[in-house]
Amino acid sequence: MQMQWKIGNVQMENPFVLAPMAGVTDLPFRKLCKEQGAGLICMEMVSAKAISFHNKNTEALMEIAPCEHPVSMQLFGSEPELMARVAAEIEERPFDILDINMGCPVPKVVNNGEGSALLKSPDLIGRIVSSVSHAVRKPVTVKVRIGFEGYPVDIVEIAKVIEDSGAAAIAVHGRTRQQYYSGCADWDAIRRVKEAVSIPVIGNGDVDSPLKAEAMLKETGCDAVMIGRAVRGNPWIFREMNHYFETGELLLRPSGEEIREMILCHARMQIELKGEFTGIREMRKHVAWYTAGMRHSAGLRRESNHIASYEELEGLLGRQG
Repeated sequence: MQMQWKIGNVQMENPFVLAPMAGVTDLPFRKLCKEQGAGLICMEMVSAKAISFHNKNTEALMEIAPCEHPVSMQLFGSEPELMARVAAEIEERPFDILDINMGCPVPKVVNNGEGSALLKSPDLIGRIVSSVSHAVRKPVTVKVRIGFEGYPVDIVEIAKVIEDSGAAAIAVHGRTRQQYYSGCADWDAIRRVKEAVSIPVIGNGDVDSPLKAEAMLKETGCDAVMIGRAVRGNPWIFREMNHYFETGELLLRPSGEEIREMILCHARMQIELKGEFTGIREMRKHVAWYTAGMRHSAGLRRESNHIASYEELEGLLGRQG
């Protein structure tokens, strides 16, 4: 299988993409996924409006490390002119690809007419993509879902609008807005989009192993697979996918010791970036993800909710040995 692929003039060494996830794909976690072999790194979504207001928290969200490339920054918003202006304003930042979020299902985004709410307005989608792609030289991509409750969404037609408006690639999460993350992703919808457009299509939904990645690529014909929830507490998934696609062998899952080392490394990076108070508190959810399914993981999760320092985390993990 051909591992390398391109979005515009940006080349990826493999077809395994880290999905943008708010509260998950911050700088430390993205670095870990890159070390494990992610072909394309996607950042947390950032509000175009917040950037235009020079919001301090937004500045931290947009920090990029030199080791991350190729890296995609994701904007969300619903006003074509504002989106274009912000895109031009931030283009000198060191991201390689600019993505537009048209798939986020959360109410506070949807109720503003942003994220997956845009699926109700193909004309507006076209104006946003056209405005942004004309405002910047870097490749512009779009991430969508396949439907919105109560509205007749034709995802194939929307994909064509996105392509015709200047996008260099499209990522398709095979779920509707009302599904959130439940049920099965509709890979056939991804296949239909792939057959209808000539730009690269990234498939997203239910890929949690090398075998599932292989199945999605075969069944849909998509150019790359995007991994979301399955990477939480599991940056090794990229190592496993690369190894399988290169050799045909399935790697063993990481040992308990390797998981402990990864958690502590992740914690040190969080603390270095955000300070111990915030860094350790943000690690609590990651500890739960890293240890899910391990022996005594329920007790460990309970205890991890009270850790307040790196030493406490180290002690907690030591007692699990």
